[in-house]
Amino acid sequence: MSSLKHLTVQANGIRMHVAEQGDGPVVLLCHGFPETWYAWRHQLPALAGNGFRAVAPDLRGYGATERPADAGQYSLFHLVGDMVGLLDALGAETAVIVGNDWGATLAWQAALLRPDRFRAVVASSVPMMTRSPLPPGKLFPATDDALFYTLYFQEPGVAEREFERDVRLTLRKLIFGASGDAGARVDGDGTPNPFRMVTRRDGLLAPLPAPESLPAWITEADLDVYAEAFAASGFGGALNWYRNLDRNWELQAALDGLTVRVPALYVVGERDVGLSIPGMRQIMDGMPALVPHLRDTVVIPEAGHWIQQEKPEEYNAALLAFLRTL
Repeated sequence: MSSLKHLTVQANGIRMHVAEQGDGPVVLLCHGFPETWYAWRHQLPALAGNGFRAVAPDLRGYGATERPADAGQYSLFHLVGDMVGLLDALGAETAVIVGNDWGATLAWQAALLRPDRFRAVVASSVPMMTRSPLPPGKLFPATDDALFYTLYFQEPGVAEREFERDVRLTLRKLIFGASGDAGARVDGDGTPNPFRMVTRRDGLLAPLPAPESLPAWITEADLDVYAEAFAASGFGGALNWYRNLDRNWELQAALDGLTVRVPALYVVGERDVGLSIPGMRQIMDGMPALVPHLRDTVVIPEAGHWIQQEKPEEYNAALLAFLRTL
């Protein structure tokens, strides 16, 4: 089996760091927040060993990839353009696009917009959704004392100051808080949750536990890799993805009513924090109307939001089984 390689390419006008392994049909792996290419460390060798060319970039604003200063440069149209540009840079005509968290949103949109380049899609944690009747900024709750976490991320500098005060502790809290190890995930069960209302006084991190020992699926050395990346890059580029939620809503008016027309697989952890968001299960149930070629929805027991890291054997089995049907 070929070894893991790191390279830097020009894609859509930015320098992009990419990890890749293997030869064969391209499988493009898109990470979420707060992650890097390293989120796919278990999938790269598994895919390579099964005849695929696995490609895991640091996405725009993350890791060793460029971080444009203008927050307006992080719309989903820019991000999909990055993935098309990456295929061009790699000399690949098509790919299966795979994503988790924000990477899942990117994967759905790439498959929706460019089915000629993305021949199938695998999304985990975030389902395909219809365009909301109002901009997200007007739908998410806010009071005098607290606001939804996506609204907390909107003002430049606020979340950055909190997160960059102690990068390693921030990652420890966010990663553990959204994992299956943090507890059961049912509506209103009180389990610590990074994706929730944030008090204006205390910020997002204060209520989250900082475990003395990490879960078995992530080591201190793994956390070091993430901490080193975010210590170098900061969190601003990553948070700029959230600062385009309303702009994405505006730009996607022209796409309203389109469906994803390529084969698709959805994978979710039984304990994913997203399942505790009101209405999320109804959105999942409605996916076949938006994704007519959805082959299956796989629920992985005891897994949380970082599903491909928490349960790599189960995730890889579902991913490879789907790829073999294409």
